[in-house]
Amino acid sequence: MPEALCKQTPDLMPGHGSVKFYGSTLILFSLALGMFACVPAQTDKSPLSEAQSTVVPTATLAPDWFNTELTDVQTEKTFSMIDYAGKVVLVETMAIWCPNCLIQATQVGKLREALGNPEDLISVTLDVDSHEDEAVLKEYASSYRFDWHFAIAPLSVERALGNLYSAEYLNPPLSPMLVIDRNGNVHQLEYGIKDAETLQKIVGPYLAN
Repeated sequence: MPEALCKQTPDLMPGHGSVKFYGSTLILFSLALGMFACVPAQTDKSPLSEAQSTVVPTATLAPDWFNTELTDVQTEKTFSMIDYAGKVVLVETMAIWCPNCLIQATQVGKLREALGNPEDLISVTLDVDSHEDEAVLKEYASSYRFDWHFAIAPLSVERALGNLYSAEYLNPPLSPMLVIDRNGNVHQLEYGIKDAETLQKIVGPYLAN
């Protein structure tokens, strides 16, 4: 505490009690300010879980592209995201020429196997390379025995992914992925290859809800 604050305020005008009163008030006010200045600021230190920290939630709920009809190149059946309302959907964008995409898809397969291929976890892999077609994508998916939805992303879906989330969702080597929870909320995963264990930590809480 500054020495000056410890000294009594001199009686500038003897016989005038009001001066002493204001001087004492000034000292008390200064002491109070000093005490508050010494109290450390509190911060919110409640940590997120590791799985939560890898997911960036977005405010988008049931965007238009959920209603876009897609065609599974292996079964030739159509589907849309809205068909899986109430389930958890894991979406990956890719291209056949992308080696990271193959690694990521392999990890998705391991995730599904580790979880016992639950009916409420839907995997969707979207080819966002406009130069690739259903025939080559079908050959790709079947040759690696990937047994979930593989579809060519229509231009409208590509635009939606780029505009709503990031243009990086059209850059397959980054291994872009989304999780759509049971309520239709879209969550962006961090870029980069995610192994089956990491994916399980991410989707696990959504499956449990």
